[in-house]
Amino acid sequence: MIPCDNGRMPQPLALILIVGLNEQLLGHAPFLRQWSARWRIRTLVPDFPAVTCTVQTSLLTGVRPREHGIVGNGWYDRRLAEIHFWKQSSHLVEAPRLWDTLKGRDPSMTCAQLFWWYNMHASVDYAATPRPQYRADGRKIPDIHARPMILRDELQEKLGPFPLFKFWGPLADIEASRWIVDASLHVQQRYAPNLMTVYLPHMDYCLQKLGPEHEQVASQMSAIDHEAARLIQHLEQRGFQVVVLSEYGIEPVRQPVYPNRLLNEMGLLRYRVEAGRWYLDPGECEAFAVCDHQVAHIYVKDTDVQPRVAARLRTLAGVERVLDRHGQAELGLDHHRAGDLVLIAESGCWFSYYYWPDDRLAPDYARTVDIHRKPGYDPVELFIDPKLRLGKLGVAAKVLKRKLGFRGLLDVIPLDATLVQGSHGRVDIDPRYQPMVIWPDSFDGKAQPTSRSTGSPYPPINCRQVHHALLRNLMA
Repeated sequence: MIPCDNGRMPQPLALILIVGLNEQLLGHAPFLRQWSARWRIRTLVPDFPAVTCTVQTSLLTGVRPREHGIVGNGWYDRRLAEIHFWKQSSHLVEAPRLWDTLKGRDPSMTCAQLFWWYNMHASVDYAATPRPQYRADGRKIPDIHARPMILRDELQEKLGPFPLFKFWGPLADIEASRWIVDASLHVQQRYAPNLMTVYLPHMDYCLQKLGPEHEQVASQMSAIDHEAARLIQHLEQRGFQVVVLSEYGIEPVRQPVYPNRLLNEMGLLRYRVEAGRWYLDPGECEAFAVCDHQVAHIYVKDTDVQPRVAARLRTLAGVERVLDRHGQAELGLDHHRAGDLVLIAESGCWFSYYYWPDDRLAPDYARTVDIHRKPGYDPVELFIDPKLRLGKLGVAAKVLKRKLGFRGLLDVIPLDATLVQGSHGRVDIDPRYQPMVIWPDSFDGKAQPTSRSTGSPYPPINCRQVHHALLRNLMA
């Protein structure tokens, strides 16, 4: 670890990310509310777009997407003519991260990155992240990728298999975050890293599925509060400074918006017809949208067509802004992976990837949990189709058939985007839902209180300021 000026080592640090945490949710979190009373709370202004991969990368690099290259959870690779979502390779990040700077000062410093994104092959000492086995017979087996590789065996022998189907999908619940907490406790006890980053995703599920004002949110927040308490108390007893934050705020939504359907009506979409179903062919499209929560990247093949596309998209109900390259530059999103145009949804709206005009034409993957094949993010994967016979029992029957070796689709997801009640991606949202940072006063340096009468009395802080404060305290 980097020595202090007085020759002593600074305190080890843990960065715990609790998705969606805000001032309102603290009211349902007895431990975190009491714990945060000792510290300083700052509202976080996330980089745009306010989605998982982008903001996590901005926090760890201290630079905007134009420099680190992560323009969303997914984007279109023009060379391969393929849309990529939820890739995991650390090599996609084009800027040094927190631990790279620290290790440059002291190679003996050790870091554990647990379930933050772009974790595979990162330059950390200890890592764990979801990585299913995709068997040749079509089965998806829960598993993780870890560094060192023995950590994979240690964790799953001690804790059981990673609960992949509780991490995302219609069965997602507290079990996944509980497993991550247990894994983090093991890593700290076994390897004693100087820096830990831990991702607890639980609130992402109910806030998107039910909306932030739903009555069940209180009990779900209480559940993650209990798990956070176990982790924070353990770390503080072992001398860690703990920083708790959320990377984005989730606001209520009422209206899905379908830019790809508009582009299809304009005659710009192309698709292959296979067994009577439409499969998007992005390399042949004149224009198409990669939808990602409340943001959509529009890729346009011919620059002469772009003004017409932009003009039509501005008329689409639910679109707040259409960013050209100049508009993207103003928000720090001017990177070659970004779309030629970028849409921002109005408050209360989000972008669905659906492109077919009739559900009978939907591709087979549309009704499955398939985060890599779909050409856009699909929060409808959090729901079980209400038309499915026997509900969860019907799902269990389909899973059992797969385990017995029978091939078949796990087609249990509805095609009703109006079910989704919460989303994120916009930066300018209602103060009730804004994300936050909770940390010791010393991390704020010379920050002075403002005259704000509600919420945090200190001014908002952006991703770069968070990053530099973390570095400053670790290098003090």
